[in-house]
Amino acid sequence: MATNDHNDEQPLKGDNAALKPFIESGGAGQADLEKYPVPSTRESQDKEDPFGDETNAEVKYRTMEWWHAGTIMIAETISLGILSLPSVLATIGLPGGAILILGLGGLATYTGYVIGQFKLRYPRVHNMADAGDVMFGAVGREIFGAAQIIFLVFVMGSHILTFSIMLNTLTNHGTCSIVFGIVGMLVCLVCTLPRTLLNVSYMAIGSFVSIIAAVMITMIGVGIERPGNGRVEATVHTSLAKGFLAVTNIIFAYAGHVAFFSFISELKKPQEYPKALFLLQGVDTCMYLVVSVVIYRYAGSSVASPALGSTSETVRKIAYGVSIPTIVVAGVINGHVASKYIYVRLFRGTDRMSKRSWSSFGAWALIVLVLWTIAWVIAEAIPTFNDLLGLISALFASWFTYGLSGVFWLYMNRGRYRESRRKVFLTGLNLMLVCLGAVIMGLGLYASGKAIGADSKSSSGSFSCADNSKTAA
Repeated sequence: MATNDHNDEQPLKGDNAALKPFIESGGAGQADLEKYPVPSTRESQDKEDPFGDETNAEVKYRTMEWWHAGTIMIAETISLGILSLPSVLATIGLPGGAILILGLGGLATYTGYVIGQFKLRYPRVHNMADAGDVMFGAVGREIFGAAQIIFLVFVMGSHILTFSIMLNTLTNHGTCSIVFGIVGMLVCLVCTLPRTLLNVSYMAIGSFVSIIAAVMITMIGVGIERPGNGRVEATVHTSLAKGFLAVTNIIFAYAGHVAFFSFISELKKPQEYPKALFLLQGVDTCMYLVVSVVIYRYAGSSVASPALGSTSETVRKIAYGVSIPTIVVAGVINGHVASKYIYVRLFRGTDRMSKRSWSSFGAWALIVLVLWTIAWVIAEAIPTFNDLLGLISALFASWFTYGLSGVFWLYMNRGRYRESRRKVFLTGLNLMLVCLGAVIMGLGLYASGKAIGADSKSSSGSFSCADNSKTAA
């Protein structure tokens, strides 16, 4: 494993002394800091940082305050997928579903915190590929990088598909769904063109307002109309595949961790990242719990997934209309992170990273264009795209959100797992996270595989003009 031993003997000095409480709070002691310190000077930090010394840079990347990052993290993590959570309670029961939302949210907070520790320990890490390189060398870099880009492109495709469903709903299938998909791709492409996350963060504020409005409209609509049988069950008999497929909706509702390294890299003060993380986790856990319980209470065990399918056509159109910003911006953030990974990989250490020139912007725009085109092709070409997205999520998001953070912690604390009771506890917790990632992946692949087999018979085919809002509802 690559250990970057050239940093191991440097003491913690200067500005980085402020990071000591943050690093120590995750289970690291003074011995940890001496063995794996952050770079000791601003100059060495700039050399390791993916964006280098920005003193005279024309394009500055490290410009976000913690609340900018918080709004981006909320916009990336919370989208219309929140309206699938009421059906989870209908599948596994109200108490079990509520406990899973709270429990998995708590674990996601801890794993996100460990990602912040790893970034501070190794400032050169900008993405999952860099983290793989730190731990496993070139092989880890390529495997982690491929997993990250595949997952992000599929998420981008899901937002194109959701955009076409939204337009089909608003226009009563006014034209071919392929046309709506192209429109969605172009809108997302244009919004991804800004090169810094600071510019994207302003769009994220609109996305946050949008999703709040959409879920409020849906909850009010369901509360007034009271569709379905209105029955609320404490326990529900279901199959393993069906039950775990429902649980994966909760697991992947917290699956924003794949982009956290990129967000931290563009903070003015990376040590303030926990504030952004706690803002995200406080907001998403509360929203997930309230929305799922309220809608399930009034729609009952027959609630649709997404819950918009349990509302009247008028309410559905209003909710989709106000949700346009969150559909677009959540996809844009994933597209930006995917594009930035390739851009940094190609031009890291060159002046093209910080130049405001036609060649620099042209390279960025070309990367954005290629990735969004691939995402559109995948979304249109695969008849059972949503089921395949579930399979890809089971394969990768299980590790990005839970399993890999356990690996990060174990790597940072190798050789010191039993030096205190606290360390022993944290070692057990992080080993459990690695096992959890493996279990989620295994059961998720099983459940998604069965869903693909069941849905393939009723799919509308590749590049279909059919009204996809009917099947979505």
